[in-house]
Amino acid sequence: MSLKITDNVNYVGQIDWTLRFFHGEQLSTKNGTTYNSYTVKGTKIALIDTVCQSFADEFICDLEQTININNIDYMVVLHAEPDHCYTLGHIMKLKPDLPIYCTANAVKSIKGYFHNENWNFNVVKTGDKLDLGNGSELTFIEIPMLHWPDQMMAYYEKDGILFSSDPFGEHYCSEFMFSNKVDLSELEYEAIKYYANIVAPYSNIVKKKIAEILALNLKIKMIAPAHGIIWTDPEYIINKYLQWCNSYKENLITIIFDTMYKSTHKIAKAIKEGIVAQDKEVKIKIFNSATTDVSDIVTEVFRSKAILVGSPTYNSGILYSVAGLLDEIRGSRLTGKKAAAFGSFGWANMNIKIISDTLKIDGFELFEPSGIAINWNPNKDNLKDCHQFGKDFAEWCK
Repeated sequence: MSLKITDNVNYVGQIDWTLRFFHGEQLSTKNGTTYNSYTVKGTKIALIDTVCQSFADEFICDLEQTININNIDYMVVLHAEPDHCYTLGHIMKLKPDLPIYCTANAVKSIKGYFHNENWNFNVVKTGDKLDLGNGSELTFIEIPMLHWPDQMMAYYEKDGILFSSDPFGEHYCSEFMFSNKVDLSELEYEAIKYYANIVAPYSNIVKKKIAEILALNLKIKMIAPAHGIIWTDPEYIINKYLQWCNSYKENLITIIFDTMYKSTHKIAKAIKEGIVAQDKEVKIKIFNSATTDVSDIVTEVFRSKAILVGSPTYNSGILYSVAGLLDEIRGSRLTGKKAAAFGSFGWANMNIKIISDTLKIDGFELFEPSGIAINWNPNKDNLKDCHQFGKDFAEWCK
C-alpha cells in the first residue's frame, strides 16, 4: 500500500485485516494490524523499516511500483523484530550494498536472524543524524527496552514527524491511516490494550524516555508508529502514555475466576453483589479466565484499581487458566493495585494460599483476610459471607 503523508514522506507498509493473533497466539488482534514502513525523501531516499514474512511479496511489489528499490539510498531499521524487519533480507538481495542504519543491539539481532556478516551496517546513537539532502535529515533517538534492546525512534524535522517504532502504536486497521479520521474511542482501546500487553513492563522507561524526548523541544506534528494509525494529534497519545506509565488505574474492580462445578462462579457473583451494595460508583467486570481472551483480561487488569481472583483447588493447585493468567499478569509488572483471592475446595483448602502468594509476587497489595474459601457447594450462609467479603473489599479499595 502506498499513501502520501507529506510531500517528502510516503507510507509504504501493509495492512493485515484478517490477523487475529500476534506474537504467535499470545495477543489477540480483533481489529487486525498494520506493518508500517515509510520512505523519507530529500535529494536521497531513506526507507524506514519493512514488513513481516506473510506480506513480503506484496511489500516488494508495491515498493517497486512506488519507488524503484535501486533508488533507495539508506535503510533505517528502527527495530529488528521480524514483524518489522523480515523483508530486509529481500531488500538486501536486490541491493546488497545498501547502507543499514540501526543501533548496535539491532546489528546483533539482524545478524542473528539473517546470518549475514557482510551487510553495510552503520551504528547510530541518540543525537546522530542522517542527512538526506535538500534540508531533510533524520535524527535518531535510542529507546532500549521499549520493548526490545535494539529499538530507536527517528525524528524528521522538516515535517515534524516522529517515527516512533512500537511505542504509541496499536493493532488496528482502517481504510484511513490517520487518527483524526477514525473512531477515537475504538482507537484508544486498542492503544491501551497494546500498552497493557506489550509496553507496560517497561513503564519506568516510558516515563524517562518521554521526559527525554520532551526536553529536546521537538516540534512533533505527527507520530508515525510501527503498528496502527498515524497520530495527527501527538499530544493526545503522549498524554495517554504519561498517564498509563504512572501506576495507572481507573475506578474499576475486575473479578476473574475459573470453575469446575459452578461453586467458584457462585462465590464470584456473591462477591460482586457485595461490592455493588457497598460502592455504587465503582465499575465491575467479571471474566471466566477459561473462556475469555487472556490479553483482553490483562487490559482490564491494567485499567483496574483492584482485582479478585478465584479458583477451586485442583490437584493440590489451581486451575491452569487462572495459573496462566497470574503468570501473564506478573509479566506486566503492575504497581499500585490491590487484590484478594476466593474459591471453593473439597478436601484440600490450598487455593487461597496459592493465589494470594502469587498475587503478592505479582506486586499486588493483598486484602486482609487475603481471601475467602468455601467448602464444597456454597449454601445461603456461605453466600452471605461472600457478600460481606465483597462489601469489605469494596470499602478497603475506596
